[in-house]
Amino acid sequence: MAEAHEQTEHAEHVEHIAHSNKNVALLIAVIALFLAFSETLGKSAQTNAIGHNVESSDLWAFFQAKTIRMTVLRTAADAVSLAASVADPAAKAAIEKQVDNWKKTAARYDDEPETGEGRKQLSERAKDAEHRRETSLARYHQFEVASAAFQIGIVLASASVITGMVLLAWIAGGLGVAGIVLMGVGIFAPHAVHLF
Repeated sequence: MAEAHEQTEHAEHVEHIAHSNKNVALLIAVIALFLAFSETLGKSAQTNAIGHNVESSDLWAFFQAKTIRMTVLRTAADAVSLAASVADPAAKAAIEKQVDNWKKTAARYDDEPETGEGRKQLSERAKDAEHRRETSLARYHQFEVASAAFQIGIVLASASVITGMVLLAWIAGGLGVAGIVLMGVGIFAPHAVHLF
């Protein structure tokens, strides 16, 4: 009789472990699903950051080219203006006209709101691209830390199956929740938490 009772208890214990392992397997699957989301969002944020960095760099290079052109034109206008003081009246009028054209072109290089390609507009666009780059990088960092939490959670959940330690499964679940929170921060408020 005692042997039958012991076998019944053993069967119940095995059934409890199997049920517990199914729950842990489900936990691992859910954490892995969120890991996939986090990795995808992280890669997208990283790609966006690279694109915004290239855009910012291009705009600053264009800004610098406009600055060089503007400086050359202003220098030429000043040099020719000095030479115009000794020229004959007909040549002086032609020189003054050319100097005026150069000064207008230099002013256009500095501020050209119609095309958005003046130095002032290029500077604003470059700063905007830099801001978008920083936001994308902040998102990327949040998603990377979330991915780490999910990966550690999966490892701990797997270890709980092997060791039978329920505490590891609970910690894994907690890391999964932390990863979800970090993903939310990355999506909605990437600058709210500074981890790096």
